[in-house]
Amino acid sequence: MALFREVAELAEKLAGEAGRLKKRAAIAEAISSAHAEASESEDAGLFALYMSGTPFAEADSRKLNAGGALLSKALLAVSGASDIQLTAAYKQYGDLGAAGFDLLNGRTVAEASLTLAEVADAFAAMAVARTTAVRGGLVEGLLRRATPLEAKYLLKLMIGDMRIGVKQSLVEEAIAVAAGVPVGEVRNAVMLEADLSAAVQRAFAGTLQEARMRLFHPLGFMLASPVDTPEEAAERFSGEPEEEAEKAHIEAFLEDKYDGMRAQVHCGDGEQPERVAIYSRNKEDVTESFPDLEEAFAHVASAGAGPVIFDGEILGWDYETGRALPFAVLGQRIGRKRVSSEWRRQVPVVFMAFDLMYANGELLLELPLRERRNRLEAVVEKLVETTRSPIFIDERKKGAQGLMFAEEDGEVVERLMLSPSRLVESAEDIDRAYAEARARANEGVMLKAAESVYQPGRRGLAWMKLKRELATLDVVVTGAEFGHGKRAGILSDYTFAVRAPGGELLNVGKAYSGLTDAEIAEMSAWMMEHTLEDRGFFRTVEPLMVLEVAFNNIMRSGRHASGFALRFPRILRIRTDKPVSEIDTVERVEEVYQSQVDKPVETEM
Repeated sequence: MALFREVAELAEKLAGEAGRLKKRAAIAEAISSAHAEASESEDAGLFALYMSGTPFAEADSRKLNAGGALLSKALLAVSGASDIQLTAAYKQYGDLGAAGFDLLNGRTVAEASLTLAEVADAFAAMAVARTTAVRGGLVEGLLRRATPLEAKYLLKLMIGDMRIGVKQSLVEEAIAVAAGVPVGEVRNAVMLEADLSAAVQRAFAGTLQEARMRLFHPLGFMLASPVDTPEEAAERFSGEPEEEAEKAHIEAFLEDKYDGMRAQVHCGDGEQPERVAIYSRNKEDVTESFPDLEEAFAHVASAGAGPVIFDGEILGWDYETGRALPFAVLGQRIGRKRVSSEWRRQVPVVFMAFDLMYANGELLLELPLRERRNRLEAVVEKLVETTRSPIFIDERKKGAQGLMFAEEDGEVVERLMLSPSRLVESAEDIDRAYAEARARANEGVMLKAAESVYQPGRRGLAWMKLKRELATLDVVVTGAEFGHGKRAGILSDYTFAVRAPGGELLNVGKAYSGLTDAEIAEMSAWMMEHTLEDRGFFRTVEPLMVLEVAFNNIMRSGRHASGFALRFPRILRIRTDKPVSEIDTVERVEEVYQSQVDKPVETEM
């Protein structure tokens, strides 16, 4: 049987290997060896799964429920180290697995004998364990049997981040090489069944083409590339130089770019007719945060339109004006495990569909957008009256009725909407549409080539987004935090402030993107020398370093002393030319906030 030692040794080797082809060859050889040793076992599949950094297949809803605190406690129990020693090791590496290797190094253990099957059994037991103590005991059991190197990668695997420069796509290629099959067939099977381990078994058995689509696992989302001007978008679509693109003829669908939460809705399965699953862009199941959408889509099967997978945006919705609410409002509901009737009333939500990925037993990704759009319109027209639910529900009856609701509950509203879309043919048309979208308080516009296929997980030039940034702000760094992974031990996350009327500095956000590695190294060295207070992972620093930052929008927030928070801030440049006395003020932040057409409506309390 395959040993976990083989996974750990290969992972350690790959962590120091930069060549993609060499990594692929090494993984392929290991998968092939695991299959040759025990062709009837699941070892080869588990090997591939663990190399990709996941304890369970994507279609498997089980979770380890083992957070950093539980893993740290187990590591301390096995290593005998102190909290101070663990903190120092973690601070040095920014990675619990690497810290664990340090703390366990030199410990005497029996020869490595932990098998992949035993690791899989422990993970399965953790997923069903009723208490933290039981899960902790299972982790301790694994670590006590593990060599320091095995412990390093067991911890990384349980955290879900191997940090060895291996993505699932590379493992899929390695499976194809190991089994001597086309990589496209492997990827298709993984996409349909969301089970990398099963794809290994199919690849060696020659049954990849027998894979069939399953609902209730997220497919990859197609992504859009940003453009700064209508002319740049026209140039990309037409192939004409930007100076001539203004007159170029293009053929693309244009939609408003909504400032909501990208999501997939899976529903209408014949075997589980009332089941609904809603997945976020990072493939998390967020269904419980949107019970009003779950109730509405639970009736799709009964309407005879399922099974279907929609791609779209969850929006906070103002039913009186027929417009999307700002993200700052919707954000109050995101991540809530329990959404009360009052929250449903305060922040009603809708699902704005803009693509159809699966319908009537057929995966539609290879169809051109023009055809997918036609099918989407037909499905939405059929379901719009069915996908309804109350604004609020009498929570005293909810337990007995499940997803059903009574006539005396709140006003019943439509929850499925079709994103308006039209063909555009010129840069001038795009510019006009952008202005109209902003006037509707939306972020900008999306442009999608009419003949484009849906490419899961890809950011190509077939889809583009035009949204112009607000004015930038000049801010001063007041604190810095150590990064993770390749930025471990480097102060790379910067908290920054603007100036109040009285001269005091008030924090307004935190950014960690936009600078080069060289600039970050210089910044980190500077922060070390100008530390005012060392709090371990975070340091307050002398407020002398000025940055220019961009951002998507500004929200009112009690999280920062300024009363505002920048959404998606990113550093444009270090302003060594600007003294701290000239940074922007809270009044300037307020001015930019008020200039936003999509800011939340403020009411007097």
